[in-house]
Formats: sequence, structure tokens, C-alpha cells
Amino acid sequence: MIRRFFRHLGESIVSLRRQGWMTVAAVSSVTITLTLVGLFIGVLLNIQKLGTDLENNLTINVYLAEGSSDPYETNGDGSHNDGFHAVYNQIQEIDGVKSIEFSSKNDQLADLQKEYGDAWSYDESSNPLFDAYIVKVKSADQMKDIAEKIKGIEGVDDANYGGVDTDRLTNIVKRVRTGGIIGTVLLVFVAIFLISNTIRITIMSRKDDIVIMRLVGAKNSYIRTPFFFEGAWVGILGAIIPAIIVFFAYRWFDSRFGPSLAAENLGLYPANPFLIYLISGLFLTGIIIGSIGSLISIRRFLKA
Repeated sequence: MIRRFFRHLGESIVSLRRQGWMTVAAVSSVTITLTLVGLFIGVLLNIQKLGTDLENNLTINVYLAEGSSDPYETNGDGSHNDGFHAVYNQIQEIDGVKSIEFSSKNDQLADLQKEYGDAWSYDESSNPLFDAYIVKVKSADQMKDIAEKIKGIEGVDDANYGGVDTDRLTNIVKRVRTGGIIGTVLLVFVAIFLISNTIRITIMSRKDDIVIMRLVGAKNSYIRTPFFFEGAWVGILGAIIPAIIVFFAYRWFDSRFGPSLAAENLGLYPANPFLIYLISGLFLTGIIIGSIGSLISIRRFLKA
């Protein structure tokens, strides 16, 4: 069994060399197709991630009523605040709330003064801002409903989630995801069609060899095996250049735009292990489509 395996493997390599330009044509077709597939999927997956990051960055700013002591466990005189976290606890009980972070009006003022300087020349006693809770939700689809529920809590002055702009952003993310999935499926089908057709042409050019092998009594399994390996080799060879292109293109893009995205709390998938998975997927796709395409193409010549 092992000897037969290596014999067929050797025959497939010799046959590829013998085919010359037909092999080059098949490998070129696989190369072009897998390059498009690799780049498209790499872009699509990272667009999906950026969309998820954008949704995770969406928050509801809950502004507490003026003079609210909800965030403070003690009163000004050091006594216990009986109303401590009364609003906080009600927000936390709302279905869909992921996390709550407190942002004091003094911290907000300090940030604004740091960014805008004299335009916010207030002291803490005349601070016009409000204490706020920054609420993150589990799904962007829930933001509007959760914001409305929070507005109804006593002690809340307002709850702002971005309104129409946020709704528009979440709709765009949904459309991109749906369109990306449809595009990926279509591209994979196109890849299967192009690669299998190219391999079919190379096999048709050798139909006389197949007929001769059948006439001398070779079993179908014996005839199929070398073609199976040839298809796999075509897939492997065709995936080499796409793997190189995808590797360097992704590394360049990550180094070029990664820092600016990180500044906005966004990011691409880390090159390691993302590139390992993507490149492995390209080779696996090439092998599967190449080998199965060969088996399907040769089947018509093996019918009695």
C-alpha cells in the first residue's frame, strides 16, 4: 500500500512535468483565482471585525440629574449615602446592558480643558457638566430601546446614544456583513468553477492515455489516483504565489493603517495567527478543489 502510494505520487509529478504548458495554464488559473479569494476574504473578515469594534465602541451616555449623589457612597459630611447606586442598579438590571462606567463631571472638565484650553476655563465650583454613566450594551440593535428605558429612571436627566447617526452606522455594518457573506459564497463558487474547468481541460488532453490504461486492464482506482495527486499538486503550486501576495499585502496594510485604527479603539486581526489561518486556508482550498476537480473530470472517461 505504501509503495503504491509513493509510486502514484511519483507518477503524478512526472506527469505534471510532461504536460508542460498545460500544467502552467492550470497552475496559473489556480494562482489568479486564489489570489482574488485570499485578498477578498482577508478584506472581508477585517471589515467584519472593524464593524464589530465600531459596535463595541458605541455607548449610551447617561447624564444624571443635577446634584445627584448616586455615584457617591458617602455624603459630604462623611455619612453613608442611602441613595448610593439607586440609578446604577436600575440600569444594571435592564436586559442587554453589558457594562457601566462612571464618568465624573470634574474628570470630564479636566479632559476638555486639556484638549481645548481656555475655552473651558471653569473651576470645579462652576462646572456646567453633569456626572454620567457610560453604558455599553451587548448588541447595537438594543441601544435605542435601552436608552429609552434609562430615560424613564428617576434621577436621570438624559440618555444619549447618538440617535439617527448610530442607527445609520449599525445598518451600514449589517449591510456590509450580509453583502460580504454573499460575495464570499459567490467568489468561492466562481473559484471552484474556474479551477475545476481548467483541470478538466488538462485531463481531456490525456483521454487517450486513460483509454489505453483501461484497455490493458487497469482498475479505475489505479487510474484515478495519479490524477488525484496531480490535482492536489496543481492546487499546492497555485497557492504559493497567492500566499506570498496575501502575506506581504496584509503586513503592509497592518503597519500602514494599524496605528491610526488603534487610536480610535479599532483594529485589524493580528497578523499572527490571522495570516497562518488565511494562508493555510488558501493551500487547503487549492488542494481540495484541485483533487476533487480531477476526480470529477476523469469520471466521464471511466464509465463503462
